[in-house]
Amino acid sequence: MLAKEKIEVEQWYSQPIRELDRSFKTNLASGLTSAQVKQRQEQYGANQLKGKPGKSPIIKFLAQFNQPLLYILLIAGVVKAFLGEWVNAWVIWAVTLINAIIGFVQEAKAENAIAALASAVQTETTVRRNGEKVRVDSTELVPGDLVLLTSGDKVPADLRLIEVKSLQVNESALTGESLAVEKNAQTLEADTPLAERSNMAYAGSYVTFGRGTGIVVAIGNATETGRISQLMEERTNLTTPLTRKFDKFSRTLLYVILGVAAFTFAVGLGYGNSWVAMFEAAVALTVSAIPEGLPAVVTITLAIGVSRMARRHAIIRKLPAVETLGSATVICSDKTGTLTENQMTVREIYAGGERYTVSGTGYAPEGEIIVAGSDLATSTGLSNHHLKHKAVLLECLRAGLLCNDSHIEVKQGEWMVIGDPTEGALIAAANKVGFTQEELSKALPRLDVIPFESEYQYMATLHETPDITSVAEAERTIYIKGSLEAILSRSGQMLDVEGNPQPLQSKVISDEADRLAAQGLRVLALAKKPVSATHNSLHHQDIETELVFLGLQGIIDPPRQEAIKAVRACQSAGIEVKMITGDHAVTAKAIASQMGLQHQGEVLAFTGRELTQMNQLELTNAVTDGAVFARVAPEQKLRLVEALQDTGKVVAMTGDGVNDAPALKQADIGIAMGKGGTEVAKEAADMILTDDNFASIEAAVEEGRTVYRNLLKAIAFILPVNGGESMTIVISVLLARALPILSLQVLWLNMINSLAMTVPLAFEPRSPRVMQQLPRPANEPLLDRPLLIRILIISLFNWLLIFGVFEWINTTTGNINLARTMAIQALVAGRIFYLLSISQLGTALFGTIRGRTVKITDAPAIWVGIFGTIILQLIFSQWSLMNSLFSTAPLNLEQWLICLAIGLSIIPVAVLVNRFDPLD
Repeated sequence: MLAKEKIEVEQWYSQPIRELDRSFKTNLASGLTSAQVKQRQEQYGANQLKGKPGKSPIIKFLAQFNQPLLYILLIAGVVKAFLGEWVNAWVIWAVTLINAIIGFVQEAKAENAIAALASAVQTETTVRRNGEKVRVDSTELVPGDLVLLTSGDKVPADLRLIEVKSLQVNESALTGESLAVEKNAQTLEADTPLAERSNMAYAGSYVTFGRGTGIVVAIGNATETGRISQLMEERTNLTTPLTRKFDKFSRTLLYVILGVAAFTFAVGLGYGNSWVAMFEAAVALTVSAIPEGLPAVVTITLAIGVSRMARRHAIIRKLPAVETLGSATVICSDKTGTLTENQMTVREIYAGGERYTVSGTGYAPEGEIIVAGSDLATSTGLSNHHLKHKAVLLECLRAGLLCNDSHIEVKQGEWMVIGDPTEGALIAAANKVGFTQEELSKALPRLDVIPFESEYQYMATLHETPDITSVAEAERTIYIKGSLEAILSRSGQMLDVEGNPQPLQSKVISDEADRLAAQGLRVLALAKKPVSATHNSLHHQDIETELVFLGLQGIIDPPRQEAIKAVRACQSAGIEVKMITGDHAVTAKAIASQMGLQHQGEVLAFTGRELTQMNQLELTNAVTDGAVFARVAPEQKLRLVEALQDTGKVVAMTGDGVNDAPALKQADIGIAMGKGGTEVAKEAADMILTDDNFASIEAAVEEGRTVYRNLLKAIAFILPVNGGESMTIVISVLLARALPILSLQVLWLNMINSLAMTVPLAFEPRSPRVMQQLPRPANEPLLDRPLLIRILIISLFNWLLIFGVFEWINTTTGNINLARTMAIQALVAGRIFYLLSISQLGTALFGTIRGRTVKITDAPAIWVGIFGTIILQLIFSQWSLMNSLFSTAPLNLEQWLICLAIGLSIIPVAVLVNRFDPLD
């Protein structure tokens, strides 16, 4: 028996079959014995994926408090509790609790990807044990088991194939290859890439055609799917640019607050003040400097972004992901089903020496067949009259429809193929000229078939063909489809446009096939052979010679038209789009060219094999210049994402398959497809597109950038108040003056007033310039130089306003409570006008925002915030209960007007800062 470790790393695809039975001690005729199965189940365990134990919910919840900004709030709450102000302490602690709960709920499902992977591979399977065929649960498989595969089966473990019969397997979820892969039992080279291991069948893939037998070489976590789950476990959830910046900002703010508070306490003691008075001043300074409302505003702004994105078909699973898209510099997109339709489509036909273009996408019978060179915008396709003179075209389409084992049908409003996608494309093309499978099958019933076999590279069907003008005069016809080489070598004639026989032009046909292949199209050749009415069965020798060549059909999984527009929009916004796929390089390059993914005028493509041979410097150059990365394995997708991140890029990764999951988790933001995506990809992602539309990413980028701009507006609004309050307290201590504002009043301003006026900024509409700007550099600080200058200037203004009004009223009236109240009300009046100046509503008052007319009704939340603030401030100063609680005094009309007039003085200051730091 082999060691467990060896089974996990052995390259079984490079070993001859005769060595497998010795390696696994398996009888290739009768399979394992019951005793061997029992022994190996004890040694290797169940065939299922096992994830590492997760953290307990309590630990996950407590981890939500591990944020510097929350440290500050917790400290503020402790200080208030120490002062005996329990109500205020509980209010502050409630803010931290709400933040923790929101974070815990948003990330509670983040570790479910392993469970989704496990469900993706559990199934029943047929094995040969003790010389008999038996059905067992896939979890009971052991290394060495002989598994029998047939069409429709899900592969239950990694198998080394030892016998195949026309076996085709769909591995798109694992490799990204959109077509079913033909399998064989031949020994391969040791360096064969995952997507080209034709003698292997991997767990979680599906058999679409044929049958085969394979020996289990890996189970559970040792399978390729299991290796993906381990790669995902090794990935840590990277912090996003927003969380990184807030962490740095919060730590810096924490140190500054504690440093200034200590300095104030020491200076006050040096002036001979009592330590109790200076401790009170230090506490007031600490409370004034802490932006208690900021975490709540950040959470609310992100939550609003989540809601807006949901309306635009993007579901956010983690709050910081809302902003991350706004700073993305690279989008790495899977090809199949993301940039493309994931529906094979006939794009071009060559028949009778003429080229035809086929419109429409997918399997719906919508579209037209147009002579190449016609104007697609004005042509209505070939009319019935013209089709009569295109007999060879009709015969080529008829051959594709009849020599076919698949069918298409409508499921939940969408046309789907039941069977092979390539055959579905042939059916859809024939439907576009009015042919239907049901009618043709009745008119030309099938008598026999030779299924497709990789050895022969063709499929053939024998049909009863009555003497009708559109079919050859013979009573029976063999229709054949297959590779160009297989069909052309057996053909002796071809048909002209009207269906008349003529000599075969092999060179011309080969050149046409090369032209189609260069466009990334999969080329199928079609032919027929009239036979006598006594011909009742089909044999390979029947079609060795004398075929009549009908034409070529070029098939591709076409790009989504809306995705092409979305790619262009992202590029105009300074975001690179790169294709990472398991498909062939030629096909990927063709799709990339249609989507405009050129770099310096060309589409530079690299294969997985080339990436394997690169050192780190070569890989860095490749990810910088390359637009297409084809035939890549899951770990290579991871490596590409990491290489881009190492160059300072903020990476968004889109995908829908199992093979995309590790890279989705590693990326700064992972984007999964909601309809066509696997559960594994969805659980690994930060965001899910509900319409599977790449175009929705552009909308998400807009919202992400808008969220960030609104957050900056919130910071630009909140911090100057904290700055002005802190300056007021520090200078009052230095000048040995009475405090113009008390700690409880500070808390009112920082919590109640700030929230009422800042939350409306989260509802600010998108700026027309949002997609005309380059992405923010990942290393750009949260507070850049212009924003810092803005905050400093407005803070100085707020200090002058608070200190000046307090000293003036206190000196003239001797009423310290009235002085403090008027200072606060004048500050709030100024904040209202400052709020208008940084909102789009304020600009609307002057007509337009950079060429776009903005109505006053465009931002109703701002008006609600202003109205709510006025009501709150009336209660703050006019209600006797608030007077006693906050040490305020009621104002008369004259005093209110004085506060309003003083607040107006911020307008020229706001105009000045908006010139060098526009926030739109």
